[in-house]
Amino acid sequence: MEASISLSSHTMRTHATSFHHAFIIFFLHPRLRYLFLLLLVQALAISVAQTPPFSCDPSNPSTRTLTFCDEALPIDKRVDDLIMRMSLEEKVPQLGDVAAAIPRLGVPSYKWWSEALHGVSSWGRGIHFNATVRAATNFPQVILTAAAFNPQLWYKIGQAIGNEARAIYNVGQAEGLTFWSPNVNIFRDPRWGRGQETPGEDPTTASKYAVAFVRGLQGDAFRGDKSPRLKASACCKHYTAYDMDNWKGNVRYTFDARVTAQDMEDTYQPPFRSCVKEGGASCVMCSYNKVNGVPTCADYNLLTKTARGSWGFDGYIASDCDSVALIYGAHGYAKSPEEAVADVLKAGMDMNCGDYVQKYAASAVQKQLLSEADIDRALRNLFSLRMRLGLFNGDPQSQPSGSISASQVCSKEHRDLALEAARDSIVLLKNRANLLPLSKSKVRSLGVIGPNANIGYKLLGNYGGPPCEVITPLGALQSYVSDTRYVAGCATTACSTTSSKNEAVQLARSVDYVVMIMGLDQDLESEGLDRVDLLLPGMQQTLIRSVARAAKRPIVLVLLCGGPVDITFAKVDKRIGGILWAGYPGEAGGLAISHIIFGDHNPGGRLPVTWYPQNFTRVPMTDMRMRADPASGYPGRTYRFYTGKPVYRFGFGLSYSNYSYHFHAKSRTSIYLNNSISLRTSTTSGIPIHDIKSLGSSTCRSLEFSATVSVTNHSPMAGKHPVLLYSRWPSVEHGRPARQLIGFKSLHLEGGEQRNVVFPLRPCKHLSRAKSDGTKVLDKGSHFLIVGEQEHEVSISY
Repeated sequence: MEASISLSSHTMRTHATSFHHAFIIFFLHPRLRYLFLLLLVQALAISVAQTPPFSCDPSNPSTRTLTFCDEALPIDKRVDDLIMRMSLEEKVPQLGDVAAAIPRLGVPSYKWWSEALHGVSSWGRGIHFNATVRAATNFPQVILTAAAFNPQLWYKIGQAIGNEARAIYNVGQAEGLTFWSPNVNIFRDPRWGRGQETPGEDPTTASKYAVAFVRGLQGDAFRGDKSPRLKASACCKHYTAYDMDNWKGNVRYTFDARVTAQDMEDTYQPPFRSCVKEGGASCVMCSYNKVNGVPTCADYNLLTKTARGSWGFDGYIASDCDSVALIYGAHGYAKSPEEAVADVLKAGMDMNCGDYVQKYAASAVQKQLLSEADIDRALRNLFSLRMRLGLFNGDPQSQPSGSISASQVCSKEHRDLALEAARDSIVLLKNRANLLPLSKSKVRSLGVIGPNANIGYKLLGNYGGPPCEVITPLGALQSYVSDTRYVAGCATTACSTTSSKNEAVQLARSVDYVVMIMGLDQDLESEGLDRVDLLLPGMQQTLIRSVARAAKRPIVLVLLCGGPVDITFAKVDKRIGGILWAGYPGEAGGLAISHIIFGDHNPGGRLPVTWYPQNFTRVPMTDMRMRADPASGYPGRTYRFYTGKPVYRFGFGLSYSNYSYHFHAKSRTSIYLNNSISLRTSTTSGIPIHDIKSLGSSTCRSLEFSATVSVTNHSPMAGKHPVLLYSRWPSVEHGRPARQLIGFKSLHLEGGEQRNVVFPLRPCKHLSRAKSDGTKVLDKGSHFLIVGEQEHEVSISY
C-alpha cells in the first residue's frame, strides 16, 4: 500500500527545521554525515503513527485458524507447523537481517538489525525516528556506566531502553524488536576504538553487566525471574576474542586471534557464558575474526558445542554484518560462496547480517553442500524468537507490552536516570588540597576552555541515537556562575594547532577559576579506528600546561574519552588541582560534570580499565596473551596480569568523603574438603588441587559462605560508594592473576554512617583459577580476600 504524500503545514515546517539543523551539522562534522543523511531520509516519511507489523491477524480468515497462530500451543509446535508450510523459496529469504514477507501465510517482513547500546539508536535498519517519536534517552556510554559498579543501575538502564524500544514499536516506528546490544568483549588493549562500548577489562564486571542489562532490556526480573514473553531481544556480541578494529594494517575482518585455552577460559569467555546462562540472552553475535584459525561464525565448537551445548543457549545466533562473505573472500577459509554458507549454517549460525546467505543458500542446497534440514534448524530459532516477542499473537498493541506508550520515551523518569548514571559513574582522579568541590558562593568568574566543552554530540559516544536534549558542559557551568567565559583553545579535539592558545591564556589570567574540557572524540577512537598512542592528541598537553601556568589558582581538568590516556604530566603537576574522567557521559553529562565540580553530587565512580603509560604502545595490539612473559619482556594485560606501573590502576577513584573497611570478626577463615573426595595433585606445580568438575555441583554448593565487610563514611557529606572485593593467592606462579575482582556492591552512605556489606562467595567460582589447559581448579592452602587495604585470609584444607 502506497502512503499518501500530502503533508500538513505544521509537518512541512517541522521537516524544514530538521533539514536546517541537519544541513549545519552535515558540514560541521563530516564523520556524522552518514547518520544525518539517514535521518534526513527518514524525515521525509509520513509523520503519522502506524500499527506495527504482526502475524496471525484474527480478522484475516485465511490465517486465523492456522496451527502456528494458536497461542495455546507450545512455541516449538507452532514453529514446526509454520516451517512445514513454507517452500524452500520462502525459507531462504528469512536468513538475512531483512527477512522477506510471506504474504500467503500472513507473515510480514522483519528487520532484525537494531541497536541499543546505551539508548535506542538510529543505527541499523529497524528503528525510524521520523514521526511521533523523534528522539530517545541517551544514557552514558557503557565504559562510563561500568564505573558505577552497580548492577541495579545497569538493570534500570536496560529496563528503560527496553520500554522505549517497545514504545517506539507500538507507535509503528520500528520494524523489529531485536537489538544487537550489549557489547561484552573484554577491553583488553587501551588503544581499541570500541573499548568505549564495553564494560571494561575485567571479566567479572563484564559478566555482571551483561546479566543485568540483558534482564532489564528483555523484561525479566533483576534476580532472574523470567517474564512469560520478551519485551525486546538483547544480543551479546562479539563472540569471541574480538577486541581490535584497525591497527597498523591489521583489521578485524581478517585477524586471526591466537588465544590460549587458559585465557579463553578465564578472560574471553566468562562474559558470554554469564550472558547466556544467567542473563538469558536471546541472541549471540559471532564476530568477524578467526580464533585459532577458524572464523567464529563457522566454528561448530564455539556456536553449537559451547554456546548451545555447554551453556544451554536458547535463542538465535547472528553474524556480524557481511562476516559470512568474508569467510569465502578475505579469510579464504571456504572455497566458494556456497561452501561458506554451508559452513556457517552447519556450525550453528542462524541469521546473516547482510544478504550473502540469502543469495547462496539455495544453490548450496542444489550442490548438496547444505540440506534443507540445516535451513529448517536455523528457521526454528528465528521464528521461535519472533514468537517469544509476541509477533505471532495478533496485534501487539492488544498485548501486555502494547500498553507501553510513546510517553515513556524521553520521560522525566528516564532522563533523571540518565543523569543519575552519569553522576554516579564519573571518576575523580585527582583532588589536590581538596580543590573540589568549588564553592558556589566564592566563584565570581569562571573560565571554560577546551574543544569538548560546547559541542553536545561529543558527550554521546559510539552508537548513540538522537538524544532527548543535550546541555553541554559549558551550558551547565554557566548556570552556576553567571560570569562564565569560554575559549575553545583548539579548533578541534585533534588539536593540530592551538590558534587560540593566547586567548585561552589571557582568559585564564582574568578569572577566579578555570575548567578545561579536553580528551578524545569519535574522530579519534571509534568503530574501525584504533589509536596508535595513549597521549592526549595533538597540542592538547601544551595548551593545558600553558593555561595551568597562567591561571590564578590550580585548574580543573575534565577528560571526555572512552579509552585511557597517559596524563602523567597532569597527575604530577601541582597547578592542575582536580582531574575528572567523564567518559562519554550521554545527554545529561554536562549537568553531571557541573554537579560534581560544584558539590551537588559526591563522586564515587571507579575506573573499569587500567590507564597505562605511553610505553605500553610498544606491545603489539595483535598479541592476545593476557599473562606476562618476563623472558621476552611482555608485560601482560589488565590489572590482573600487567607487571608495569600504571598511570591509574583499575578500580581507582576518589571521593569527597573518606571511607574505611573492616572484615567482620566472624567472617569465615577456613574451608574443609572431606577426605573422601579424591585428591588430584598437579604434576606441573606440585600444588594439591581439585578439578572443579570432579568436585561436582553439590560439593561446590556445600562450600559456599559469606564474607561481611563493615564500611564507614567518615565525612559529613553523603555519597554513593562502590565496595570492590578482590581475591588473591600467595603467589602469581603458574599463571595466577595478581588479584581478581570477585564481587562488588554500591552503597549510599550518609555522612558518618556505617553499614555492613555481605558478599556471598562460592569457592568453586570465586577462589578457583584456570590452568594452562583451561581446566578450572581449586588450590589447597591460603586465599586472601581484599577490600581496600584490608585483607582476610581463608584457608582451604583437605
